[in-house]
Amino acid sequence: MITSSYNEFLPIEKLNNISMQESEKYQSAYPFSHGVYDNVFSENLLDQVIEEFEEGEKRWKTFDSKYEKKQQMNRDLSLGSITRMFIHNLNSAPFLEFLEKLTGIEGLIPDPYLHGAGLHKIESGGKLGVHVDFNGHKRMNVYRRLNVLIYLNKNWEKDWGGDFELWDAETMTRQKSVSPIFNRMAIFSTSSTSFHGHPEPLNCPQDRRRISLALYYYTANDPGEQKKELHSTLFLTKSGKAEQIYKQNGRLQRVKAMFSNWRTGSRHVVPRLK
Repeated sequence: MITSSYNEFLPIEKLNNISMQESEKYQSAYPFSHGVYDNVFSENLLDQVIEEFEEGEKRWKTFDSKYEKKQQMNRDLSLGSITRMFIHNLNSAPFLEFLEKLTGIEGLIPDPYLHGAGLHKIESGGKLGVHVDFNGHKRMNVYRRLNVLIYLNKNWEKDWGGDFELWDAETMTRQKSVSPIFNRMAIFSTSSTSFHGHPEPLNCPQDRRRISLALYYYTANDPGEQKKELHSTLFLTKSGKAEQIYKQNGRLQRVKAMFSNWRTGSRHVVPRLK
């Protein structure tokens, strides 16, 4: 059992070193700003997060469509005590300051409601189609700017798939793959062109699943490279279009937005959510 020592949840010296040494590389990364950092957190801490992953009365939300087969749980009261403390530290000022120095995005705001965030798991055969994320938080009236993903998969084999893929918006092709191995943190800036996902179904054994912690961060008045008009997740189709299948309140809808104009450099129009 870990103690309540602050540095067991947030290794401040490591984080400071990353922000000082990696900020330029992060901000200039292709196909969009991102960074991947290994062994940042205490293994003992993450082991306990794994132990708590299925403990208690979890209320998993299931997403099952042609684009995604995954589960997500964000209810604070259902989180284990160590997981809750870890997430609360990832939403604290020291971690926000680390993210601001690394990414160059100022005035970051955490999400205490963990909208779309929290615990994520994908079973064998599951997937997450290439997409751009929902771009705003209606409840807090803020714009989404950053994703932080912390992978918890020990002894993960490459053949099982599940790589985090980064795609180029101009060519609609995969440019980078990141294996979701234990104690790996992936951070990326969310925008209208930050296409990512893992579209191929997982090929892991039936008793394994791909698990992670997801945290999202926002700004109040600056949308950055996001659209000001709010939209939910936009999934990339095989024909190069983007399909929106959920409203932000979870009701199912199907709205298609053409993405052919990305290749000519003009801006597409995303349907406004009522």
